[in-house]
Amino acid sequence: MSRADQKPTSPHLSIRSLSNQFYFLFQRGFLKMAESKSGLRKPVFTKIDQLRPGTSGHTLNVKVVSTKMVLQKGRSDGPQVRQMRIAECLVGDETGMIIFTARNDQVDLMKEGTTVTLRNAKIDMFKGSMRLAVDKWGRVEVTEPASFTVKEDNNLSLIEYELVNVVEE
Repeated sequence: MSRADQKPTSPHLSIRSLSNQFYFLFQRGFLKMAESKSGLRKPVFTKIDQLRPGTSGHTLNVKVVSTKMVLQKGRSDGPQVRQMRIAECLVGDETGMIIFTARNDQVDLMKEGTTVTLRNAKIDMFKGSMRLAVDKWGRVEVTEPASFTVKEDNNLSLIEYELVNVVEE
């Protein structure tokens, strides 16, 4: 009996087996690779008033209202000096405002009055209130100035949330 006819003794598939199956599916047209930019999805922009606790994957166009440096400390690990910076930036759009936690290189982009696009942003909870953040899987980009005025009377970071456990009887 040839090796191909033998049943695997383990429930786990080997890497070679998986790559062969992938190649077969790709050849048959079941799997398509993005060959051009036209295959990429258009981003769906979220407004600030649509943000909810525990959500992620948001793309937003916001204006920076204010920036406050919270933490700035340098660490020397050998030949390179690493600096850790955290700033709390109040950002907003025409539907409301929220605090954005900018880290390291993001701090330089968050100047008061600039318009930025936040890609793959997530909502972190800090002391019961929502904070917007972009981690290493996201991106902060400065864009051309937006035409909207920020709605300053709807600050989502001032709303305090409490986690409530519901017990079903």
